[in-house]
Amino acid sequence: MGEPHAAVVGAGIGGLAAAVALHRRGWRVTVLERAARPRELGTGLTLMANALRGLDALGLGAAVRRDGRPDTPGGLRTSDGRWLSRIEGADLEDALGTAALGIHRTALHRLLRDALPSGALRTGVEAVDVDATGPSVACRTGGTTEVLTADLIVGADGLNSTLRRRLWPAAPPPAYSGSTAWRAAIPWPTPVATAVTWGPGREFGTVPLGDGQLYWYAADVAPPGGHEPDELAAVRERFGDWHEPIPALLAATPPEAVLRTDLLHLDTPLPTYVRGRVALLGDAAHAMTPHLGQGAGQAIEDAVVLGAVCASGTADLAGALASYDRQRRPRSQTVARAALRTARYGQQLRNPVAVALRDTAIRLTPSRTALRGMARYADWQPPS
Repeated sequence: MGEPHAAVVGAGIGGLAAAVALHRRGWRVTVLERAARPRELGTGLTLMANALRGLDALGLGAAVRRDGRPDTPGGLRTSDGRWLSRIEGADLEDALGTAALGIHRTALHRLLRDALPSGALRTGVEAVDVDATGPSVACRTGGTTEVLTADLIVGADGLNSTLRRRLWPAAPPPAYSGSTAWRAAIPWPTPVATAVTWGPGREFGTVPLGDGQLYWYAADVAPPGGHEPDELAAVRERFGDWHEPIPALLAATPPEAVLRTDLLHLDTPLPTYVRGRVALLGDAAHAMTPHLGQGAGQAIEDAVVLGAVCASGTADLAGALASYDRQRRPRSQTVARAALRTARYGQQLRNPVAVALRDTAIRLTPSRTALRGMARYADWQPPS
């Protein structure tokens, strides 16, 4: 029996992690990426305990911890700077079993790419169709179309997944969550807390990254499809009079560093993540809002579990993929629902009375009780 072959569609964090996981289990992998060169958006992310454990399972935990920065003491504030809750780094580590970590997306992307064998990643290749029984994926490169066959196709092609549309035609497209967001990563050597600030219908967050970088994000309830000639000016208009260091961070941000995106999610959960010998993962399977910081973490979990269940190659691949679906769909969809609830209760809450009641409840809740709630979503161990 020859070496099993997996074709992974999409070279984001989830797709690369899946390719690494399968490669470590003896699979030959081909990663198809439609962009002309491998890249990730120039912003940051937080890796919670579950994501770090998954990266440990991929053999990348030490490198990620070297390139990232453990979360600093922080918590939740109001727009005038009053603390609603404080979280110490040691308490967070005690509750989650390991420190959360801020890391630049490009750094994580590079580490995942470098863990693949030479030639595994093919760029400038767009998947246009898929056959779940072959299985095979039709790809367009320039003006040429080819059909790539494999033993397993992994759909990691993101929020607007082509594979999901082809194989789950009845599934509704991604829905707008009600919020739009701005993000940037900037040089910032001065210590800043890992913190979230809430105002009516708005949120501003800061995450220190490795190598003297800081990631900030802002969100507002707004109609979808908005665009401003100067997105940084739009952020300043909304957040420029909030507490320090928010005005200083915005003043230090080049306008071209700001990315604006509407926050979309899969409002109707998929009934399965598997069709034939095609498995979806990451945003293609369960795109969620970022309000729990679990988007990348859930994609990494998907990848690790997929690699584990496929450790025997093509032997009983149908059973392996059924196991993947059983393990991943309930958990990832639970986290996605919780992220949306967090958005409704947190950033999107605008009624003054409701905001006052929420803030009072948070101030009266012991920080360790709040941490236990957070730990619930990061409480995951890779399969042995």
